[in-house]
Amino acid sequence: MTAYRDQYASVFRDGQNVVLIALSPDAPDALQSWAYDLDFPGLFGSDPEARALRAFGGVTRPGGNSPTERTLFVIDPEGRIAHVDADFDEVDPMAYEELKAAIEKVTPAQGQN
Repeated sequence: MTAYRDQYASVFRDGQNVVLIALSPDAPDALQSWAYDLDFPGLFGSDPEARALRAFGGVTRPGGNSPTERTLFVIDPEGRIAHVDADFDEVDPMAYEELKAAIEKVTPAQGQN
């Protein structure tokens, strides 16, 4: 997820007009420690039983209640879920291209309408 952090400014527009929330099965203390240690600018949610994940359109493992991995939600300027990436692969450069395209759909670049 350091690639996610390192691309925050360009892909996520430094969080302007878009909110990204990553849900994971990790414990809250682990997420907080990890985000603090890596100076991470995003939002994380601990969801070990996948309740929030299912409520907001994420995918669980077949036959189970746990999330597949980290699920990334793009929240538009009106506060609606605009995009769900159920298996965001933070080490795949194409994942960032797809995420950037999803963000651009809901928050056009400055000067575009």
